Amino acid sequence: MAALRRRLGDFAAARDWQPYHTPKNLAAALSVEASELVEIFQWLTPEESARVMADPKTAARVEDEVADVLAYLLQFCDVLEIDPLAALAAKIDRNEQRFPIGGSEPSCRHSM
Repeated sequence: MAALRRRLGDFAAARDWQPYHTPKNLAAALSVEASELVEIFQWLTPEESARVMADPKTAARVEDEVADVLAYLLQFCDVLEIDPLAALAAKIDRNEQRFPIGGSEPSCRHSM
């Protein structure tokens, strides 16, 4: 993960993109890329969406969008000095307390 973050930073620095990599711009870009991922699945049935990786062309699109989402998320974390793995671990810890095993079913609107 650290190597990928450095590589992304080096890529942006070599192109003088840092002035544009503000938290606001990176959050917006992350949202756009996540929307592009959603677009692939927009009109698929649940069954079709489960088989999306079976088509090589669609699979490549999904992988590209996942890469874009992850790249912008990592750049966002770098700018704000967030350790994404530590943030995720802390969120899981909170959710284990919030949603104990054997508790009531969470609504489909809960956030991880």
